[in-house]
Amino acid sequence: TSHQGGYSHDAVVHALQKCGIRHIDTAKRYGCESLLQKAIEESGVKREDLWITTKLWHSDYGYENTKKACLESCERLGVKYLDLYLIHWPDAHVLGKSNREVRAETWRAMEELYEKGLCRSIGVSNFLISHLEQLKEDCVITPHVNQVEYHPFQRPQELVNYCRSRDIVFEGYCPLAKGEALTHPTIIQLAKKYGRTPAQICIRWSIQNGIVTIPKSTKAERIQENCKVFDFTIAEDDVEILNGMHDGRHVSWDPSHI
Repeated sequence: TSHQGGYSHDAVVHALQKCGIRHIDTAKRYGCESLLQKAIEESGVKREDLWITTKLWHSDYGYENTKKACLESCERLGVKYLDLYLIHWPDAHVLGKSNREVRAETWRAMEELYEKGLCRSIGVSNFLISHLEQLKEDCVITPHVNQVEYHPFQRPQELVNYCRSRDIVFEGYCPLAKGEALTHPTIIQLAKKYGRTPAQICIRWSIQNGIVTIPKSTKAERIQENCKVFDFTIAEDDVEILNGMHDGRHVSWDPSHI
């Protein structure tokens, strides 16, 4: 889910009931946590069968604020615990304190939420190596996940390698580059070659590169299409062609100036 492109109750229910999807990725910033509670209830899927991720927005950073925000997210989602809680963005926007100080303070609260079992896993989003290195020096628990933009035009392999070296799961968002990848001639060509759609090529490529990928759609038929990526394999040569399309462009936030 996201704050862009609207929210579709029917699409969430369809994803859970008809497509076997069990991972819901949301955030306070998206403004749909309480709407998701209704969709989950309607789907009839048991809480323990779901993996629910939400994110802490920078207006709630800081030790006490983080703990409060987590409980509020749980309340809106109608759950007693989160499977994964992420710090949404490395920039803290707190007057009189450095980003590093605020991130460390916030992460200490995340560690506590994890130790208490309120969050089964904790992580970060849009963090670069420099931010992860600082967290390593300032805190105890290594983030379990780093969720970062990842698609054929934005393949931060150095960051992927760094995360793997520290057992941080690399999760990629915007796998279709907000639609930009779907009209690229090379991707269209590969889609024809494999008898697939451009979206399926992008998602399958992410999976073959070992990335946990989270495509988004508000249309039932697109969600269904995005799920049909486990019955084919892209040849190594073609994976390399897609790997070579990286040009450094961001279709979302660029954290490199923080």
